[in-house]
Amino acid sequence: MTSPRDETARLYLELMKRCLLNQIYAELEMNVRPYEAQQRQEGLEWPAAAHTMIGRKRLDNIQFCIEDILAHHIPGDLIETGVWRGGAIIFMRSVLKAYGETNRQIWGADSFCGFPAPNVKAYPVDSDMRLHEYKELSVPLAEVKANFDKYDLLDEAVSFLPGFFSETLPGFTIEKFSLIRLDGDLYESTIVALESLYPKLSIGGYLIVDDYAIPSCHQAVCDYRVANRIAEEIIPIDWTGVYWRRLQ
Repeated sequence: MTSPRDETARLYLELMKRCLLNQIYAELEMNVRPYEAQQRQEGLEWPAAAHTMIGRKRLDNIQFCIEDILAHHIPGDLIETGVWRGGAIIFMRSVLKAYGETNRQIWGADSFCGFPAPNVKAYPVDSDMRLHEYKELSVPLAEVKANFDKYDLLDEAVSFLPGFFSETLPGFTIEKFSLIRLDGDLYESTIVALESLYPKLSIGGYLIVDDYAIPSCHQAVCDYRVANRIAEEIIPIDWTGVYWRRLQ
């Protein structure tokens, strides 16, 4: 039987998902660009007003991973590399809040000024990537914090790492993570995050990759897994997201 607390948490997190995806007032977006409910669910568009573009299935996956981490007492903080408007880490904070978890930190790593231009000499696989040219992907830290405030979730358990990953992640001193979520698209962003953070992922913790369908990201994940003899099964979330649980 579901306890009243579990049911309250379920209702709260369901409402959070609908708000973060802007399903509640979706018709108000129609003045900016067309709203396609199925695309929003699948994370197939850059929404005009929603606080996340990752879709319902990838939000469900975040909830599943955190609930499993809490159930099995897997130690460590939670981090996302590439936060855009903050929706995914806002949801991470809401899951911890729903279950009364007070001993973990949420980290948001982002330049907060858009993508870096591809470093073609060092990472030639990124040569066709032009994400740095899209202004809508540049979201200032002040806006992300304001979005957290809208849900009353900006507190001492939320921290940010401003700067390009090559500058912030290699020297990041946090010792242990239970959840790492990568959303950097580029080979460089993905491989730097993996090299810097994956060794700190607790056994039993989860690694989520948002952009596995993008060839540059896919290649970085494959190269890192081969180099480090990672054999855990890669599990699909939707058309682009994947994850695995670290077993060794």
